[in-house]
Amino acid sequence: YQIGRFGLMHKKWLKENHRNIYTAKLIKGELDKYILDVDTRAKEMYDNLLKQLAEQEGITEQLKATDMLAWVQSMNNISNRAREIVYNEIIYNVK
Repeated sequence: YQIGRFGLMHKKWLKENHRNIYTAKLIKGELDKYILDVDTRAKEMYDNLLKQLAEQEGITEQLKATDMLAWVQSMNNISNRAREIVYNEIIYNVK
C-alpha cells in the first residue's frame, strides 16, 4: 500500500505520543491497515474541504484565468485552513 503524507504524519505522532497504542497495533499486525485508513480518511476530508471552502469564497477557474496571483493566494489560504482542520480532527487525534 502507498501511504501518503497524512498517514505518515499520524504514524509518527502516534509513535511519539501514544506509544502503547502504536505498539499494540504493531504487535496485532493492524498498524499498516490502520494508518492506511487514517490516510484515506484524511485525504478525502482535505479534498472535500478544499472544494467546499473554494466554493464558499467564490474561488473559480474564472479568477484563475483573470488574476492568477489572487487565485494562488486564495487557494494557498484555503489549503492551509483545510490542512489545519484535518490535522486537528484526524491526524492528531486517536479514535
